[in-house]
Amino acid sequence: MVRKLLLVTDFSYKPTLTGKLVVLRCLDEGDFPMMKAAMDDPEVTRLTGSHEEISDERAREWLRTRKEQTDRLDLAIVDRSTGDAVGEAVLNEYDPDNRSCNFRILIGPAGRNRGLGTEATKLIVGYGFEELGLHRISLDVFAFNPRAQRAYEKAGFVVEGRLRDALCWKGEWIDSIVMAILEDEWRARTEA
Repeated sequence: MVRKLLLVTDFSYKPTLTGKLVVLRCLDEGDFPMMKAAMDDPEVTRLTGSHEEISDERAREWLRTRKEQTDRLDLAIVDRSTGDAVGEAVLNEYDPDNRSCNFRILIGPAGRNRGLGTEATKLIVGYGFEELGLHRISLDVFAFNPRAQRAYEKAGFVVEGRLRDALCWKGEWIDSIVMAILEDEWRARTEA
């Protein structure tokens, strides 16, 4: 069955999404201390495969421009129990012809191991399908990050394949696992 749907996805609107554990709101320059702490954390650097060091000035400028982006959605993850930003959740690489996006998430040290990332993933993915009209949301996760893979699976992402030796990390080749969720799969999960 082929369904025809004509949508114009508007990433210029930056929503606030509220869950039981987290609030997602537009990422901005005020989030610099959290992002700096996260990007200075060796575990974040490894799990994101970040080889490049970014200057504070460049990072502040990047954060300052998040509200202006019309082809992506960058949201800060705020821990409701403390009110502190602990990471970011992002829909990017928007392909309007195929109604698809990439998803990525970063959780700093203050936000780990409490289900914040899982809830943030469900909130932004739900927004992508229910409000933006996306058909497919995909991601890549490095093979040395099974914790993240399990969190993505809890949100409904399915493994589609493996990119062999996609990252060279400290002299070791690491595979990247490709995962995705489709709008029909999301709807089936939310209706169950």
